[in-house]
Order: sequence, then structure tokens, then C-alpha cells
Amino acid sequence: MRASDADRDRVADALREAYAEGRLDVDEHNERLERAYQAKTLGDLTPLLSDLPQRHLTATPAPMGGAPHPQASMPPDYAPGSKISAIFAEQKRGGRWLVPAQTTAAAVFGSITIDLREAVLTQREIVIIANAVFGSIQIKVPPGVVVHDEGTAVFGSRTGSDRGPVGDVPLGPNAPVVIVRGVALFGEVSVKYPKASKLGKFLGL
Repeated sequence: MRASDADRDRVADALREAYAEGRLDVDEHNERLERAYQAKTLGDLTPLLSDLPQRHLTATPAPMGGAPHPQASMPPDYAPGSKISAIFAEQKRGGRWLVPAQTTAAAVFGSITIDLREAVLTQREIVIIANAVFGSIQIKVPPGVVVHDEGTAVFGSRTGSDRGPVGDVPLGPNAPVVIVRGVALFGEVSVKYPKASKLGKFLGL
């Protein structure tokens, strides 16, 4: 049976929950998430959750004519939004953490680093509102993430958005998306991508 977008999203939610609990490492999570969004049939999705606890299997698609399974719940520390502020200070958010649908960052005469390389995105598309006033905000993204800049710079700079990571594999239609908004007023908002490997540079990727 062909898989729907809702089927793929349910499995992706279960994988994010398993990663947040430490049941999958970052490589396993990324590999399974990519396979989930590329899945064509329900049979392609089932193996992705087969070695996880039974409650994670509630995210698998329901059979035709059967009652729908409940959506996988997010971990208890999930919040619909978060705020990061640095006023004459430095703030860093990194490691394994849950990225809500929207994050607001404000750096006033300070600096903020938002590291998404090991983070769990609670949505395929997230928004980061980055306001830098005489300060700087740097966003670090992992391979395979699309970044769109919808912000404004006034006597400031915004760099690194609206392109794919250097040397990265071609991005699929279901690749995670990070939308960056906000204002750089006498400040800087930048996106940092993974460095291309030596082989990638040699091949011109």
C-alpha cells in the first residue's frame, strides 16, 4: 500500500521522540528520518520502528479500514516556542535539544549561537526569529537542511542563507527547512554550514 504524507510524518515524529530519549544516535536518527521521507509504501516505513519500544510503534500507519493510530506524543520537555536572549552577554544552545516550531533569539550587544547539528526538529519546517542589535547570532545547521532568509539588515549583515550546504547530497522535496526572520540592526546574523570534505573539494562538489 502506498504511504501518504501523514504516514511519513507520523513515523518521523516517532523517530524524533526516540532520538530525544537517547534510543537512537544522531547518525541513526538522520539515516532513518531520510528513509522515512523517501518511503513509497507502508512496508518501507515499518522497519524504521521495528526495534523501538512498543509505544513508538503507535506512530505506524493504520491498515486500510482500521481505526487510526494516535499521533506519537512529544517528550515532556517539548514546548511550542522558546526564547534565547543575550544582553551584554553570550548564550549558546546546542547538543541534543528539542527545537520547537518557532524560536526567538535576541542579541543586544551580545552573541548567540544556535547549534542544530545534533538537535531534534519537532517540525519539518521551523522558524528562527533572529534579532541582532549591535550583536551577533550564528546558526549552525547539519547536512541536508534547507535555509531560507526572510529577514532584514539595517546597517548590519545577514550571510549564509538561501543555499544548500557545500558538498552536500542533493536535497529532496521533504528535506527539513529552517526559515530565518528578524532584523540585523548594526549587527550580524549568519548561517554556518558543514565544511566540504577534502574528497568533495577534490571532486568539485
